Amino acid sequence: MITTLLIANRGEIACRVIRSARALGLRSVAVHSAIDAQARHVREADLAVNLGGAKPADSYLRVEQLIAAARASGAQAIHPGYGFLSENAGFARAIEDAGLIFLGPPASAIEAMGSKSAAKALMETAGVPLVPGYHGEAQDFETFRTAAEVIGYPVLLKAAAGGGGKGMKVVERESELAEALASAQREAQAAFGDARMLVEKYVLKPRHVEIQVFADQHGNCLYLNERDCSIQRRHQKVVEEAPAPGLSPQLRRAMGEAAVKAAQAIGYVGAGTVEFLLDARGEFFFMEMNTRLQVEHPVTEAITGLDLVAWQIRVARGEPLPITQEQVPLLGHAIEVRLYAEDPDHDFLPATGTLTLYREPAAGPGRRVDSGVAEGDTVSPFYDPMLGKLIAWGENREEARQRLLAMLDDMAVGGVKTNLAFLRRVLAHPAFAAAELDTGFIPRYQPDLLPPPAALGEDFWQLAAQAFVLSEPVRSRQDDPFSPWSSRQGWRSASTAQSRISLRCGSECRDLNIDPTRGPAWTLEGGSLWVEMQGLRRRHRVLRQGDSLYLQWGGELQCVQRIDPIAEAEASHTAHGGLTAPMNGSIVRVLVEAGQAVAAGTALVVLEAMKMEHSIRAPQAGIVKALYCSEGEMVSEGAALVELEEAEARDE
Repeated sequence: MITTLLIANRGEIACRVIRSARALGLRSVAVHSAIDAQARHVREADLAVNLGGAKPADSYLRVEQLIAAARASGAQAIHPGYGFLSENAGFARAIEDAGLIFLGPPASAIEAMGSKSAAKALMETAGVPLVPGYHGEAQDFETFRTAAEVIGYPVLLKAAAGGGGKGMKVVERESELAEALASAQREAQAAFGDARMLVEKYVLKPRHVEIQVFADQHGNCLYLNERDCSIQRRHQKVVEEAPAPGLSPQLRRAMGEAAVKAAQAIGYVGAGTVEFLLDARGEFFFMEMNTRLQVEHPVTEAITGLDLVAWQIRVARGEPLPITQEQVPLLGHAIEVRLYAEDPDHDFLPATGTLTLYREPAAGPGRRVDSGVAEGDTVSPFYDPMLGKLIAWGENREEARQRLLAMLDDMAVGGVKTNLAFLRRVLAHPAFAAAELDTGFIPRYQPDLLPPPAALGEDFWQLAAQAFVLSEPVRSRQDDPFSPWSSRQGWRSASTAQSRISLRCGSECRDLNIDPTRGPAWTLEGGSLWVEMQGLRRRHRVLRQGDSLYLQWGGELQCVQRIDPIAEAEASHTAHGGLTAPMNGSIVRVLVEAGQAVAAGTALVVLEAMKMEHSIRAPQAGIVKALYCSEGEMVSEGAALVELEEAEARDE
């Protein structure tokens, strides 16, 4: 019997599992690191256990502490979520040995599919077509160099024990192989505790189509249709949808039956996903099997009306699957986007900081948000930067797409950079609307999806100035908060007074004169600034949060702040005139020494943040004048790392 469930994870998946557990009448137990003590999943659980530490290795990856937390809280079962230990056979076995229930497949199934190399060997024996590659045990550089030469460049390096883009590198030529292999191995070791790699042919213009499978303890196994996850950046899924556009019923059945055969071959139990590459001719190739619930499971729930987490709990209790393959629904279409704290304008580098503004679109028919944060929470450099997921369902794909676009317009995030505007451009792109999907979508349409930041015109600054002034709190009647003079809501600018204001938005600053007697009429009503001119009223979304004002402009929410121009000028400076950290993180390697000559593009420092490595490279040839960091050190965004002196300057 399961009455109390511990979730060995954090963020939105922990919150998601808590909801289903509560709906089934179960108590939920959250675990957390020292810096996650006030996280949303902790606040929503019935009980919470502190694991200590900050990095995953010191908290969420500590098997013995997780099992001790389950015993201390009275939990009979553990849900692993995804990421962390969700596909760790040792964790599953330790749970079973402790007399607890693991809400996932048997350890033997995880072992069979947890290694990409072993899984591909198993599929090859079963006759499932594979992408050409090397999946052997030898892990030396020469083995990979020879294999890549036989396969032919470009090749794809992948961590044998994980997924999610961690430990994955595309290598275009042999000269890049050594550095890429070493970096991928470090990422794999940090993320999964296993540095083993495999290498495959990098298939051009493939679609990423995966099959959701589910099996019980009585030998029943079925597939719950498929998902298209082709829109990716750095091998990380960004947009997912179900069903996959353009799949015929025959192809859906062939892929589904192959996925079920793979699951049954390893004695699978619970929720799993079999991932395929699908080419334009309708041929599919086995990639891997994820022996856990996937991030994108909500789109499957949307088109089937099923609660997959509830299914996991019932299967763990020993109940049979409630329906047969013929009874699996396929209703309408669903699309999901992943909202990340990251900077699309700088190669999607993870972003950290405090969520000074966080407003989700209202839930309703066909509208769902799965998130793990709230306003005021901190996004740290230690964990995955996903804030949440927005999911829309419609009777057809276009209805789902339009509904999701409206949800993105209603979403508001401030304090950290996000991919919100980028997601909207993806969904609004004509090629996406036409379902022209493959894994090269983002690079192909990069000029449209990642345009250079547009200059903010005079109309924006005038609008921002009016919005800022109208949203300023009025303190003339502090003794009577109900007085109409205590608020500017609905106030129409009609006075003759002129004022001057200095504002900053991003890196731009402006001094502005405000004259309410000239130009359009401005009215602030709730969260909307109405601009009336020549009988036409236009609405702009406005959110005031302390000293910051968020104004919707050009499809994005711009953050505007009032400044003292003299103080700003005095405070401006450049740290050491050198290369700085693009985000908070840990220095994993320092590759140069002071006095060393380097060529343009040389990797100087390797920074790890949110389980991914980022190389800081020399922008031009020069001499390393000074180093301001050391290996193992934690650094903050903007901290000086390396001072580089141009070679010509040294010669002089």
